[in-house]
Amino acid sequence: MSKGTFSITTPIYYVNAAPHLGTAYTTVGADTLARYKRMDGYDVAFVTGMDEHGQKVADTAAKKGMSPQAWCDSMEPAFRGVWDLLDISYTDFVRTTQASQARSVQKFWSELHDKGWLYKGSYEGWYCVHEETYYAEGDLLKNDEGELVCPDCKRPVQRAAGEENWFFKLSEMQEPLLEFYEEHPDFIQPVTRRNEIVNFVEGGLKDLSISRSTFDWGVPLPFDEGHVAYVWADALLAYPTGIGYADPQRQAEFDAHWPYQYHFVGKDITRFHCVIWPAMLLACGMPTPDHVFGHGFLLTKGEKMSKSKGNGVMPQDLVKVFGVDAYRYYFMSDVQFGHDGNISMERMVQVYNADLANTWGNLVSRVYNMTGRYFEGRVPAAPAGAEENPLADLASGLYERYDACMDKVDFTGAAAAVQELAGVANHYVEDSAPWNLAKDPAKVEELAAVIYNALEACRIIALFLAPFMPRTSDEAWRRLGLGKASERTDLQDASRWGQLPAGNPVEKGEPLFPRLDLDAIDLNLE
Repeated sequence: MSKGTFSITTPIYYVNAAPHLGTAYTTVGADTLARYKRMDGYDVAFVTGMDEHGQKVADTAAKKGMSPQAWCDSMEPAFRGVWDLLDISYTDFVRTTQASQARSVQKFWSELHDKGWLYKGSYEGWYCVHEETYYAEGDLLKNDEGELVCPDCKRPVQRAAGEENWFFKLSEMQEPLLEFYEEHPDFIQPVTRRNEIVNFVEGGLKDLSISRSTFDWGVPLPFDEGHVAYVWADALLAYPTGIGYADPQRQAEFDAHWPYQYHFVGKDITRFHCVIWPAMLLACGMPTPDHVFGHGFLLTKGEKMSKSKGNGVMPQDLVKVFGVDAYRYYFMSDVQFGHDGNISMERMVQVYNADLANTWGNLVSRVYNMTGRYFEGRVPAAPAGAEENPLADLASGLYERYDACMDKVDFTGAAAAVQELAGVANHYVEDSAPWNLAKDPAKVEELAAVIYNALEACRIIALFLAPFMPRTSDEAWRRLGLGKASERTDLQDASRWGQLPAGNPVEKGEPLFPRLDLDAIDLNLE
């Protein structure tokens, strides 16, 4: 029986560059939680996509000698290709140039226009094309040449003098937002992000330009010809588009999945998602998402990764070295999702060898091999009393510990809980010494108990690792003569001790994670 619905998004990513480690980090995180919720019995909607409008995209296309649409079309395979490579299980991929998105944008802003939340005015100030953001002069910095530059990306800004815009009365949402934050203290996560946002809103809000009239690469506003939606007034509405907003044929889907439980975003765009987005929804009378989780940056040698700094490594590069599942596992288990995280090739190899090669992979190899050696490759029947063992004791509380971590978006804690069982299982095998038990015919039942318990631990560990590493979990189950671990939708029940059928064939197979030698890897994260 379904536990209900669960809905989650990544940001709608800009198309000015192919996915990098940072965008992949957000997306793998969202996928890990989405996979867990499916396995826990929820009907999951998982939306991602491409943000294709705005001046920045038009300028990039012009530099490439392409039309904006042709440039965006050329980038779709780059995004879908990386997400397919990383086994991202999204349910909708929204392109902001698609017709359904235009319907959403026009419907939403027409409603706010009719409700009196918009007015027409002219904008005087500074605009950063790269950040797609307006800034007051007092917020700007100066570079070494004395030019005014964006406080975020440090690029020169443009003077927007007298441009006619439509404005959203964001300033009138200051008190409603502060009340909303007070009533929903866990809306912004982690708490450090919440404090930043509350302080920002308490400092006062200015009305927000939601249209541009100096170029036409955007969704036209139906109530004023010649105006197109400002990029953030467009991209945020991809979230409702992804579950059927403004589409009569998908109304039931929208009703079931709105509002979202989670938006996963980088901490650099929390203001858009934690201030502008809830303000838009409150003004429109729509339910707000339950949580916005602003995760930290990936750092190399203390600096944020970016191509402009020459320290940008692509996901494909690391997958060639570690494989898809080990890639996913490292970024979810070793980089605490709410904080900045330093990454290095040395650390990646260390985690790979310790957690995957020496612990989980080693457990599968030795136990499956011993099953072949001592029980002709079949799961032995567990003798009476075999269920009373340290592995069963630890496994009995694993679902509750794991679920508590996932509920807090603590992927590191969830992975550690599973690794604890894998580590204890390795010690159990070592302490029980089945190779010695096999020498004594009088201890055949004790041997059967040890092997059964170790195999059952492998079955359960694979279940809980499936949201992180679906391929190897499915392979571990296949070798036990079972179906796909990643496709179970009853995790709590499926992880109860003692469900591995006696007599199932057990296949030895190749090591799931062969050890890696750092010196043999020709790739630098610096």
